Amino acid sequence: MVTRVVQWSSGNVGTYALRAIAERSDLDLVGLFVTDPAKVGLDAGHIAHTDPMGVAATTDVHEIVALDADVVVHTPLPSLVHGDDPDEDVENFCRLLASGKHVITTVGYMYPKVHGAEIVGRLSAACTEGRSSFHGTGANPGWFGDLFPLLLSSLSLSIDRITVQEISNFQHYPSPEIMFDMMGFGRTVDDFAAQAARHRHWLDGLFTEAVQLVADGLGAEIDGVDSDTTQWLADRDYDTAAGTVRRGTVAGQRWRWAGTVAGQALIEQETVWRMHEDAAPDWPHGDWSITIAGNPAMTVSLPHGWNTNLLASTAAHALNAITYLSAAGPGIKTFLDLPFVAGRGAVRSPLV
Repeated sequence: MVTRVVQWSSGNVGTYALRAIAERSDLDLVGLFVTDPAKVGLDAGHIAHTDPMGVAATTDVHEIVALDADVVVHTPLPSLVHGDDPDEDVENFCRLLASGKHVITTVGYMYPKVHGAEIVGRLSAACTEGRSSFHGTGANPGWFGDLFPLLLSSLSLSIDRITVQEISNFQHYPSPEIMFDMMGFGRTVDDFAAQAARHRHWLDGLFTEAVQLVADGLGAEIDGVDSDTTQWLADRDYDTAAGTVRRGTVAGQRWRWAGTVAGQALIEQETVWRMHEDAAPDWPHGDWSITIAGNPAMTVSLPHGWNTNLLASTAAHALNAITYLSAAGPGIKTFLDLPFVAGRGAVRSPLV
């Protein structure tokens, strides 16, 4: 069966989604929403630098809502950080869901209960009205810090603590919108502090979702999730794929989220982010890792370069969830509600 797909956004992740949709026989693009007026009327294939797809881009939300489509793959910059209305993403989710379209998003909301009863109620009501399903996903959070620890936990007889650490160098990450506008790199201390409340609200939501999802997946009761952050200022100008990080501006960020029980961390997520390999030399170096203290003790480490394109993988994780979400029935469907998501439809036919 061919699934009729609307792609919402044509930025870094959205472009990879468009190219994948064009290549897959189980997906058919029927709509493309963009925010750039200069793209209106352009063929989706032109925007994605591939063959024509016969679908013109639009900025009209109502046009998208009215389309006869099965699912919307929603991959813009998150409204909690980017734009004038932090609630815009949820508003659009509800419009699309109520119109009968499943929604898969990469802006967060992987575990909506963390955001409170009001958000859950709005999404659930829209799903009921449209007999549709909602799912949030990503690479991390959304795969590495959520699904991977739960997968490893199946080998545990007892668990004392789970530690997830992402150490990333964004020196070659080519998105100034994400690095500078959304994540706050390259800002002065004062500018970063002015932006930090909205930025931190978004990140706290994302990683609190990951911690709580793992806790609930394990059947563990945590008292809450604590967070803290530290920034490192550039000691010189750093040239990166996203642009230049000037001396004296933020070139490193270190964040920690811990789900605690009686004051002790049970599930801990830490990110160490650098805009250049030479930034924050005293901070931890290494790879992405998951460590489970317990019986048996386990550590899995993914070396630098384990994934050559996380933007493409973010798009892939959304696209590969379509089959499972379509069969899941109406409502909010987290990773705890769906079967194991595999890359169905992604396997290419062997060359003859």
